[in-house]
Amino acid sequence: MPMRLAVPNEIFPGERRIALEPNVARRLRDLGLDVCMEKGAALSAHFADAAFEGVSLINTPAELYKGAGLIFKVQPPTLEELDMIDPGAVIVGFMQPHKNEAMLHKMCEKNITALAMELVPRISRAQSMDALSSQAAIAGYKGVLMGADLASVFFPMLTTAAGTIRPARVMVIGAGVAGLQAIATARRLGAVVEAYDVRSATREQCESLGAKFIDTGVSAEGEGGYARELSEQEKQQQRDVLAKHIAQCDVVISTAAIPGRPSPKIISREMVVEMKIGAVIVDLASEGGGNCELTVPGETIEFESRVTIHGPLNVASQTPVHASEMYARNLFNLMSPFIKDGELELDWNDEVLAKTVLTCEGVVKSERYRREEITK
Repeated sequence: MPMRLAVPNEIFPGERRIALEPNVARRLRDLGLDVCMEKGAALSAHFADAAFEGVSLINTPAELYKGAGLIFKVQPPTLEELDMIDPGAVIVGFMQPHKNEAMLHKMCEKNITALAMELVPRISRAQSMDALSSQAAIAGYKGVLMGADLASVFFPMLTTAAGTIRPARVMVIGAGVAGLQAIATARRLGAVVEAYDVRSATREQCESLGAKFIDTGVSAEGEGGYARELSEQEKQQQRDVLAKHIAQCDVVISTAAIPGRPSPKIISREMVVEMKIGAVIVDLASEGGGNCELTVPGETIEFESRVTIHGPLNVASQTPVHASEMYARNLFNLMSPFIKDGELELDWNDEVLAKTVLTCEGVVKSERYRREEITK
């Protein structure tokens, strides 16, 4: 009997993505898996059940999970879902272990192997598996569109019978995948763009996309492509330089986030006070509390009737078709090397797999997660 792969409906509020799409489903079937999906699970991502040829459609989660050896998800499994999942199963998806201690205990109790997509190492070989990057690209794109929608000015320069309209000034904070996509999108819309990142190595990437790089004199390259923690003196130096640039902007897109940790506070209340009347901040780091001191995650607020601060959550889910397509490919690229003749054979000597595992054999295996817990 081939291994059953189960893909459930995502029940997290507001989640529209699905961990499968028709082309990936076909490729998984070609590897010999018995691919099963909860009936109607893909409708929120705008895929019809009929598009999944050869996929068994199951009416209830309990039926779906029964006998499933491999499970693809977007959001972490709930405790109720874990109760339905067979002991020894393999679950692949975003796990957010820092928010889900009870989930970790339950997975260890049931000897469930959990592969956390946020733990995929940022190395060349794993680029096609990097779900954080694929979903961040969508967030950067959408963030600029949100900023343009909320802004009180045009983004491009316009020559009209009433005179010339100057282009908007946009600043992008953070030059990771989301930030670079935000720069590219803002430039496509015709804005004048400035960019900042504490990692000086990103200057060339920002400038290649048409942004002017802001040099604060602070460099903070860290592990895994992320920035290290700044000293208080470095933070003050950063604030002093950024404040002058932020005050001139029509829209600020902030993207500086570290998975599993609070987002660094880069935009202070004092900076917001000095911004133009009608200026906009789109804080794409809201999942971690936001880069702006005044951000309210999940809400749009007006600060003193002068600056709009937008704190969107789960932005990638707002573009569910392409988000689901990219995420499903990330899952396929991660797992397909270990699927042989319809069976899953995990190789723990594989560097990517060894760093992506969260729980296995009844214990938390992730060194990165254990290290972050110790340093809290």
